[in-house]
Formats: sequence, structure tokens, C-alpha cells
Amino acid sequence: MALDESRENDEVFDDRGLTYIIEKELYERVRPIKVDYVNTHMGSGFNIASNMQQEASCGSSCSSC
Repeated sequence: MALDESRENDEVFDDRGLTYIIEKELYERVRPIKVDYVNTHMGSGFNIASNMQQEASCGSSCSSC
């Protein structure tokens, strides 16, 4: 997540007083997207959830990486 200006190939969403911008191609791959602001005793920030598939990761003992 970063500050940016919208471009021709972006989707623009306004929600609860904030404007979100995402490239149309990326949005088609990851939608739906849910953005929440979280404030806990451990800190605060944005929590982003989407349909994006995570790539498999492995530790240093993995031989297939």
C-alpha cells in the first residue's frame, strides 16, 4: 500500500472517506479486496485481505526451492 495518483488503467474506490487506487489488471486477479484499519494494543495499521493466491514458501531445508 502506497500513496499514488490514479492513472488511466486504474480502478478507483472511495470508502469511508478514503480513496483507494488499484491497477485494473491486478484487481481482476485478486478481487474481492477488503481493507480495514486496525488499532490494537500492539499497534495500528491497515489490514488487507484479498483473493490473491500466495506462492508456496519453504525454509532453508527445502530441496525443491
